[in-house]
Amino acid sequence: MADQSQVIKTYFSGWDYVVFGSLFVVSAGIGIFHACTGGKQRTTKEFLLANRNMHAFPVAMSLVASFISAITFLGTPAENYIHGGMYWLFAFSYIGVGIFTIRIYMPMFFRMNITSAYEYLELRFNKAVRIAGMLTFCLMMVIYLGIVIYAPALALSAVTDLSLWGSVFSVGLVCTFYTTIGGMKAVLWTDVFQVTLMFIGFFAMIIGAAVKVGGFRRGWQIAKEGGRIDFFDFRPDPTIRHTFWSVVVGGTFTWLAVYGVNQSQVQRYLACGTRENARKALIMATIGMLLVVCAACMTGIMMYAYYADCDPISAGLVEKADQLVPFLVMDLFGKIPGLPGLLVSSCFSAALSTVSSGLNSLAAVTGEDIVKSIYPNMEERKYTFITKVLAASYGLLAVFMAFVASQLGDVLQTALSFFGMVGGPLLGLFSLGIFFPCANAVGAIVGLLSGLIAAFWINIGSQFYPPPLEDPPLYTYNCAARFPGAISNISDYSVGFTEYPMRTGFTEIPGTIGAPDDRPAIATMYALSYSWYSLAFGSTTLIVGLLVSLCTGRTRSSTVDPKLMCPIFDVMACCLPERFRSKLRCGIRYEEEKEGEPELTNVNYIGVSDQADKTTEEPV
Repeated sequence: MADQSQVIKTYFSGWDYVVFGSLFVVSAGIGIFHACTGGKQRTTKEFLLANRNMHAFPVAMSLVASFISAITFLGTPAENYIHGGMYWLFAFSYIGVGIFTIRIYMPMFFRMNITSAYEYLELRFNKAVRIAGMLTFCLMMVIYLGIVIYAPALALSAVTDLSLWGSVFSVGLVCTFYTTIGGMKAVLWTDVFQVTLMFIGFFAMIIGAAVKVGGFRRGWQIAKEGGRIDFFDFRPDPTIRHTFWSVVVGGTFTWLAVYGVNQSQVQRYLACGTRENARKALIMATIGMLLVVCAACMTGIMMYAYYADCDPISAGLVEKADQLVPFLVMDLFGKIPGLPGLLVSSCFSAALSTVSSGLNSLAAVTGEDIVKSIYPNMEERKYTFITKVLAASYGLLAVFMAFVASQLGDVLQTALSFFGMVGGPLLGLFSLGIFFPCANAVGAIVGLLSGLIAAFWINIGSQFYPPPLEDPPLYTYNCAARFPGAISNISDYSVGFTEYPMRTGFTEIPGTIGAPDDRPAIATMYALSYSWYSLAFGSTTLIVGLLVSLCTGRTRSSTVDPKLMCPIFDVMACCLPERFRSKLRCGIRYEEEKEGEPELTNVNYIGVSDQADKTTEEPV
């Protein structure tokens, strides 16, 4: 192994700092503009849902921006660089996600005319299930936001002279500022600005690296010769990290948990006001996500072609895969004043977009599910002020969580898996209520807890007995010539990664235990690919929830409001004869819906006697 050299740092010029600072100035300015125009964020309807009259385009761009977190911006190119291009197949999963969301989950939330997605759980089950789902979401999101703030700051400070904590506080405080004063409108329009910067960053890296290696065709050929172009692994083994089945099928359920039932996405659909606008937004967002994954994966392919003869990690030029993208930016464009600042802004734009949507959604669920439950008759002005305070408080909490993340070592990877592990059980919880009229509240809570326990058990076990990972080789035979001032005493060699890594996210960390000769039989279960987590733990929630419901007294179909259910076989299997579909409806009588009709009316709250007389909300 080569002697490890000190990580190269490149210094920003004055123009870089001007361009980088402009990102925060423009984002804050958008927040100030929306705080001073329109209704001036005086009502919760405007603050949380943008008055339910947003155009589909900014909502679509916001959905795309939320998809591109800073971790995605840094991690997807690194994934393709180290492991190969199988990640590209996630593009197929987004098509399925769009179809299922538009046909099944989105109409459900519009029918109820709600603000918090977890209101559905009370309508369908009871308040305890609603609070359980909401608390699970809040715990997941607070931890994730702290990591989203800390991860890019750590990666960029390692290869530039940017201050780590200066970056953390800048992202946290600016994002909290414009989200708190500008509400959902500021979140949506800053996302449009930020997603534009993200695409500029991806395309600049792709073109810059392609020019250096002799064009796109030459870069693709280098990557192919290096084993990075392989899309035809159809092995059914669920322990293999990425195969066609794990990426396409497992990936569909992974992202369905995000776009189907996650509060931050549901809130954006509802901001469109009508189902038709929301459908348009999601269709455009699906196209945008396809472009994003293609751009991010192509960045990784061109990055490999550029560093095919000198891997920066093996040579000690960077410490972790998370730093490859900022290292590439500074290597390609470090001598062009202002351009590194613009491209680094692309990474922080990804962080700002994810954090702002998270803060707004956390304020919404806490206000709707906790504050309104305690003080149902609170006057509108006071409630709006409280939701703003909640958004600001969660912003400060996210900054604090960034500090906690700095003390926990490799918490970045753990948090990524945690985000995936929690999404599956929540998807299973909502699906239990939507598809199975026999499910009851006891089954829902036990099912959710079972899914979460199984998720943590498997993930913790995978830390002690990580699965083997076979990656294409990386080379360093030309490092001395390419980086003569930084590399010394390095011999020609190649590094082939066939190790037992700590697999919890996009960065692979060599493990110290779990070699084949001392792995117990149960280690095979711990080797489950993270791509299957959402399906596996969502199914656990569903199966346990159904069994417990049947054992504790199933809910009678006649007591369930049809508008709280989805006629899944009518929606997804309409070609079946009516005599078969009628039996599959489990006794539920569904009425045909018409676009524009009044939303959910005179709902029977199953198990919530104190609210059984609740009347209809204002139609969308």
